[in-house]
Amino acid sequence: MIESLQNFAASFPEPLQFVAVALVAAVPFIESYFGSLIGVVIGVPVVAAIATAVIGNVISMLLFVNSAHAVRSKVRKGAESEKKERKYEKLRRAFDKYGIAGVSLLGQTILPSQITSAALVSFGANKQKVIFWQIISIILWGTLFGVLAAQGINLMR
Repeated sequence: MIESLQNFAASFPEPLQFVAVALVAAVPFIESYFGSLIGVVIGVPVVAAIATAVIGNVISMLLFVNSAHAVRSKVRKGAESEKKERKYEKLRRAFDKYGIAGVSLLGQTILPSQITSAALVSFGANKQKVIFWQIISIILWGTLFGVLAAQGINLMR
């Protein structure tokens, strides 16, 4: 799958490859970390690859958070389904234990930021705090993988 996305991004004209990197990073499970890696591998300058991957991932995450917040506001008046609560039980326990910051920073090792952020908001976490910590996490993970990709490419030369 990563190779297909890499080919997709590389198929864009060189001046528009950063747009492809942003689109790729907006996909759940690809995120800013694989988006920045793909950008670096196809030849987008490291800083541009990281920045556009972060922007694509942040935009996608914001859509999920705001959608989840809107749904929660409507559902809050009614009863939430027990099945939905069981599905996210593990994430809920992590939220109760580590809080918004901990789940946001470490959650990307298990679930995409879009799903994690939507779940946090559905649990009743403050939307603005979730957005803040998710953006921090997206920047950190994207930067880490972008720099590692750039270092790996430099070692191969």
